[in-house]
Amino acid sequence: MELSSPRLRLRQWRPEDRAPFAAINVEPTVQRYLAPITRAGSDAMLGRIEAHFAEHGFGYWALEERRSGALIGLCGMMHVPFEAFFTPAVEIGWRLSSAWQGQGLAREAAQTVLDDAFGRLGLNRVVSFTVVSNSASWGLMERLGMKRIGEFDNPGLPEGHPLRRNVAYEITAAGRA
Repeated sequence: MELSSPRLRLRQWRPEDRAPFAAINVEPTVQRYLAPITRAGSDAMLGRIEAHFAEHGFGYWALEERRSGALIGLCGMMHVPFEAFFTPAVEIGWRLSSAWQGQGLAREAAQTVLDDAFGRLGLNRVVSFTVVSNSASWGLMERLGMKRIGEFDNPGLPEGHPLRRNVAYEITAAGRA
């Protein structure tokens, strides 16, 4: 199964996506708000994504620009794997290569994923979170109609880590415009 939008194809991951995805993960503007990730870590992430798809029927899709066929990042949803004030929950997330940022593609992809979440999947609520300083990401959350619900410390990062403090947002099926 795939999802699509006017400019994007959200598709399953392919073996040939591993190297370009690892390259996206180490771009300075992509890494700015994420913990550093090695090639092995990037490959392991794709393994977790594929396992989530197999178990739940959804996950983070490979994000492909239609016209060029280029892998430009990811967008999708996964169950939040840790405890926080907003869990249990399904999180929507996105990651775009630097060259593709600032063109409305993350919003187009995220809107497509939310349509699937509240349509085909029948979810009642979706959350998203990011580092407090990542105003581009939480700004997109707000443009998607998500509401800020609080802040928390990401348990996957140690005390004192500059990316540990996160802001959380949610959108519900009932509250969706």
